[in-house]
Amino acid sequence: MSESAKPSVTVPGGNAIQPRPILWLITLVAVGLSLFQLYSAGIQPLGLFYQRSIHLMLIMLLAFLIFPVFGPNRRRGALGWLIDAAFFAGALVTGGYLVLYLDEIIRRAGFWSQTDILVGCIAVVTVLEASRRAVGLGMTLIGVIAILYAFAGPRGELPWLGQFLPGILEHRGYNIDRVVGQLYLGQEGIFGLPLGVAATFIFVFVLFGAFLESTGAGKFFIDLAYAATGRQRGGPAKAAVLASAGMGSISGSAIANVVTTGAFTIPLMKRLGYKPHQAGGIEAAASTGGQIMPPLMGAGAFLIAEYTGVPYLEVVKVSILPAIMYFATVYLFVHIIALKQGMQGMARSELPQMRQVMRDGWHFLLPLGVLVYLLVMNMSPMRVGFYAVVTMVVVAVLRYAIWFLFIAPQQGQPVTLASVWRVVQAGLLKLVEGLELGARNAVAVSMACAVAGIIVGIVGLTGLGLKFSAMMMAFSGGNIVLALLMVLLASLVLGMGLPVTASYIVLIVLVGPALTAEFGIPLLIAHLVVFWYSQDSNVTPPIALAGFAGAAIAGSKPMETGFQAWKFAKGLYLIPMFMVFNPEIIVGGPWPVVIWNGVIAILALGAFAAALEGYLFTRMSWLPRLAIVPAIVAVFYPDLRLEVSGVVVMALAIGGNWLASRREAAEARLGSR
Repeated sequence: MSESAKPSVTVPGGNAIQPRPILWLITLVAVGLSLFQLYSAGIQPLGLFYQRSIHLMLIMLLAFLIFPVFGPNRRRGALGWLIDAAFFAGALVTGGYLVLYLDEIIRRAGFWSQTDILVGCIAVVTVLEASRRAVGLGMTLIGVIAILYAFAGPRGELPWLGQFLPGILEHRGYNIDRVVGQLYLGQEGIFGLPLGVAATFIFVFVLFGAFLESTGAGKFFIDLAYAATGRQRGGPAKAAVLASAGMGSISGSAIANVVTTGAFTIPLMKRLGYKPHQAGGIEAAASTGGQIMPPLMGAGAFLIAEYTGVPYLEVVKVSILPAIMYFATVYLFVHIIALKQGMQGMARSELPQMRQVMRDGWHFLLPLGVLVYLLVMNMSPMRVGFYAVVTMVVVAVLRYAIWFLFIAPQQGQPVTLASVWRVVQAGLLKLVEGLELGARNAVAVSMACAVAGIIVGIVGLTGLGLKFSAMMMAFSGGNIVLALLMVLLASLVLGMGLPVTASYIVLIVLVGPALTAEFGIPLLIAHLVVFWYSQDSNVTPPIALAGFAGAAIAGSKPMETGFQAWKFAKGLYLIPMFMVFNPEIIVGGPWPVVIWNGVIAILALGAFAAALEGYLFTRMSWLPRLAIVPAIVAVFYPDLRLEVSGVVVMALAIGGNWLASRREAAEARLGSR
């Protein structure tokens, strides 16, 4: 049968027309990967290189199967199949080589054989190509530039390239054996910490999220948010904020968050009176917040814990208050716009009832409860994820079994052998669907972490991180605000080509040492600041990825929507700076100081939203809006007298606005008599 005659369907996740045998192979590899991860997470832990090499091998096989070489909208053809077969073999060889010959490789550490180097070269090329397909060209180009940088120098493979490097970036250069040994045969390259986190903690939680998604938890969280806020002014927009906070526990991507919750919330916001670009911007800002929302924070919480040595549970605990502050700011923006435009809530008849929502979906809270309980009990996050997945499956099976055995017969659906067989088949299909979805969702983040490992390995080999520290000190003149602005700009530029996880890893390796050693920022705060700033490419034009996704659903102009997302997500920039100047909210301190800092931070963010919109209880004149700006700066400065004066100014501005609203209401009542 010719390729054109084969039955084919569209692949979710690859958007490519795939022959049916390839779809079966994708399912087989994806389910095998998920089962391998569950086995190593909860039954038999494996050694570092065994776990990471098998994980990467299966991830690359999936990447080459899902994403054809010439793009998602073109058939492979004979040449495409030949290229894909070569890379498929490359993934199998490079993964299998480490598993089969690991003991021998360790024995000759530093004295590699030519076979070691050859397989290592194949591995680097294969990883870069899989990344190009699954993550994008930007990530691959940065990996290639990093390798070329390692070769540039008098002793490198490309000595002529060294003459183009500025003086501060010059280094001795390295040959291919040294570079490949660092990237493939050591623990600081492809199989370094980023991939280690992706192959353990991240995957099992992505799988947990996939099972929640496939069993309907997303709809439960959205309905819950609507039942709680739908009748308030601007209800759908507030529901979008809350649903995105809830979906942040499921989705590992701001864009995925936008397209799942936004499909429900954006049309309702538009119907209520929000302009299309406002609706898209609100959803983008709220969905971006899902990536900083504990307990998962996308993949950030696991990476931060590994890099800093701070227990995962501690990272989650200190991230709760900043996340609440962020969502409170977005929520307030939504409320202010609803007040300005005179919006009302939705009718009770249009909303799901809280009692019915909880009755239909309370079981989705059980796995989350198990997850939180086991984390509090200091169990390994990987094993916690395993038990959370098992709990999710067991709860879903029991829930359906109770309905099938006891409720369905009362509705005229008797239990027969044929119906039991149909139910078992449906359950097995749902299980396979969850296992496949989890593996598919993990492809992009794992490939990003693999290429990030290449970059981290080159940075360690060449000492580039120390050079960047020196450059930051030189450009900022030792001013911490200028240094943070440089980090912000760097994260925006990197975010144009890298996913959030990879952007965070690259940035923290380059600028982390300077933030901690030169500017004295505590280690955990430095990582949180870089992680928060790495989110800004989702909401900051010209590359506001989540904003553009929101614009597509809202039917608005991408740049207008991106600007609205940037405005609503202002907490993404201000809260990290507040962490730096008021570290007690993260690293702890006397309770009065922590409470004071939390209160003034929330007050400052609220005042900032009011000043930006020119409205709180009623319209705000220019004078208090201008006065709020220096007051916010004073609140952020770590000096008690300045903080108190800033609080007083903001309190006066907000109090005056409240009094003005009362006067207007009194005048309106008198005028109506």
